[in-house]
Amino acid sequence: MPQDFSGQNLRGRNFKGQNLTGANFSYADIRGANFNNAILIGANFSKAKAGLQRRWAFGLVTFSLVLSPYIGVFSAIAGVIVANLFISENINEYTIIPGAITLIILAVFFIVTIHQGLEAALVAAAAAVAGAAAVAGAAAAAAAVLATVAVAATVTAAGVAAVAGAVAGAAAGVAAVLATAAVPVAVVVAWAGTVAVAAAVAVAWAGTVAGAVVLLSFYVAWRALAGDEKQNFVRKIAVFFASTGGTNFCNANLTDADFTGATLKCTKFTGANLTRTRFYEAKKLLLARVGKSILDPLPIRTLLVTGNGRNKSYINANLRGANLIGADLSGANLKGANISDATFQGANLETANLTLTEAIGTDFTRAQMTGACVEAWNIESNTKLDNVDCRFIYLLEYPKPGTDDRERRPSSGEFAPGEFTKLFQEVLTTVDLIFRNGVDWKAFTAAFQKVQVENEDTELTIAILYDL
Repeated sequence: MPQDFSGQNLRGRNFKGQNLTGANFSYADIRGANFNNAILIGANFSKAKAGLQRRWAFGLVTFSLVLSPYIGVFSAIAGVIVANLFISENINEYTIIPGAITLIILAVFFIVTIHQGLEAALVAAAAAVAGAAAVAGAAAAAAAVLATVAVAATVTAAGVAAVAGAVAGAAAGVAAVLATAAVPVAVVVAWAGTVAVAAAVAVAWAGTVAGAVVLLSFYVAWRALAGDEKQNFVRKIAVFFASTGGTNFCNANLTDADFTGATLKCTKFTGANLTRTRFYEAKKLLLARVGKSILDPLPIRTLLVTGNGRNKSYINANLRGANLIGADLSGANLKGANISDATFQGANLETANLTLTEAIGTDFTRAQMTGACVEAWNIESNTKLDNVDCRFIYLLEYPKPGTDDRERRPSSGEFAPGEFTKLFQEVLTTVDLIFRNGVDWKAFTAAFQKVQVENEDTELTIAILYDL
């Protein structure tokens, strides 16, 4: 009999390697619980609360607060270095070159970070530094470029540290982000004030650069938490650290498990079997560590949580084992997608493009498929088509040349109830042997004998069709 843990306080409990098939964890507090390598087939985690225990969350917030002053100081130091590049006791023609080049590199770094993400920005900044070094010829210019390289590296490191600190705090909670954000700003102001005593011009530049780095960090953190794919690199780093000490489902068998409405921030699913695992309306799944699973691409993760893929494109997507019960995929483009072992029970697939989809073992029970295109889709006898609601389908994605014929089935009228299922079940039990230059009876006999051996308990009949 399946065990019942519903509504219980299971924080920090160790279920490692246990067989908990069909267990009920609904509404349970499983923060910090360890399900590593556990068998959780068909387990119910609906409305459960996963994530960090309070002591771990407190530790992350404390770490963020301790790190914040250093981030602020690094930002201010970077600003001072940039300012010094514009100031010299001996004014000469090269004085402004190092600072100008540095600001150009910083501008490239900031712009690319905002539009393409931090990972792309680091590559772009490195390319800009390399380009500046290649162009430099004179010794003075070469020295300026070397200074530029050092500054760019310092500012880049400060930006990365600031972004990581802000995001790590945010992953632990919005309150932690706000607390973390206040500290570096205060430190930057204090540092700038100190430098102002020594040099007013340096203060102005230091405050500008340091403030810009901090603001950029907050922007990147905000966009990463909002699900911006361009900032996926930052979010993954933050989630990696924030999920330490969180609920652990690593390498667990979660086949057919149900996380409907569960809170899953700071939860680890790395290496878990997520075949037909249900994540409908799960909360904070964006802040879970998912490894290279089906949950990794954000569009797929969003689809599994919302169930809304209406008119969206999932061309060549990996939806193997996806749980899309009742999902709205009307008009969706699933061309070439792998949907094997997935479940679309009761889903709306009207006018969807299923061309070239891999649908081995897929469950379409009670799905709505009127107007769908099934050209060259790959189905087998274990594909479930029971009670499919379908009035007509198309066998071609595009009309035949010079016509508007997409090979509608039936060619006129509509399928009678159950006729669609019957049609494709007959197709699945048919073996076609095509001879283009007359019947090769020797080849036919060999092929027929092979089919007989593979289906020894099935009554076989032969129908020969001639193309006259």
